[in-house]
Amino acid sequence: MGTVVKVKTITMREAIIEALVEEMERDPSTVLFGEDVGKFGGINAITKGLYEKFGGQRVFDTPIAETTIVGAALGMAITGLRPIPELQFGDFVGIAFDEVFNKLGKWRYMHGGQMEVPVTLRLPVGIAGGAGPEHSQSPQALFMHAPGIHIAIPSTPADAKGLLKTAIRDNNAVLFFEHKLLYGMKGEVPEEEYLIPLGKADVKREGTDVTIIATALQVHTALNAANTLAKDGIEAEVVDPRTLAPLDMDTILASVRKTGRVLIVHEEPKTGGCGAEIAAQIAEEALFDLHAPIKRIGSPDVPIAQSIYLEQFYRPSENQIIEVVKELLEY
Repeated sequence: MGTVVKVKTITMREAIIEALVEEMERDPSTVLFGEDVGKFGGINAITKGLYEKFGGQRVFDTPIAETTIVGAALGMAITGLRPIPELQFGDFVGIAFDEVFNKLGKWRYMHGGQMEVPVTLRLPVGIAGGAGPEHSQSPQALFMHAPGIHIAIPSTPADAKGLLKTAIRDNNAVLFFEHKLLYGMKGEVPEEEYLIPLGKADVKREGTDVTIIATALQVHTALNAANTLAKDGIEAEVVDPRTLAPLDMDTILASVRKTGRVLIVHEEPKTGGCGAEIAAQIAEEALFDLHAPIKRIGSPDVPIAQSIYLEQFYRPSENQIIEVVKELLEY
């Protein structure tokens, strides 16, 4: 008899809070800070109750100064703390670009490995309720071009908790991207402690006819599309990379070689999105296993509209996925 894993059903918000509490209880060197994360509990209620639990020295507010937030996290990390800073919107990472791209990713190498940089930078991303062009983006693919930085992007409560705990314990900088529309999504999470390694993709649905590689919210769009396609006898396999750096190409290539057709779906702009790099590696390693061209669906290469009605046209839809999958099957 195999071991029975007890699970509970909670939201991704609750899963992230659990991960933060467990890691802060485990390691007194962890500190959490950002704009409104203290007594207020964060604009997404992700740090609610942590100020009361751990006190103002370990959970505290900062000025509206993203450069300072990330720079301070770096200083804390190289002097023995394990900081978990939050930027209120992932878009604001551009304000601290030098600190992230150059400092977090390169200082361990530049100093001959004499220092560790255990920073977990939490970044809420994604289109959600008319937040406009500077508060709705998904900039994670920018940092696939930044050696030295890990990138995590969970799609479920269980993945969010397991990946976040791993990220906090990692001695390298991790950018942890959380889609805002997933905070309220419920899912099963193990009751006992567990970790999910960085660089390990997950096959969310088995299939034989086409591989759909999707990230964050689009994993669920892809799963919905796959269930609809199944009614027509088309079995789609859905693969969630879970981390973009390291990127688990072994799992992706195994799926592509099995199905011979691949569609990559993400909310980032199509041009230069994570799908471009994944597609390039598939072409390099599995071109002759393909029965059809590699296809990608991303958002259009224009700023995201403020209108809650127009913004919906930016995000890939179930119908788009179904249409492209059927096109692939015509080859």
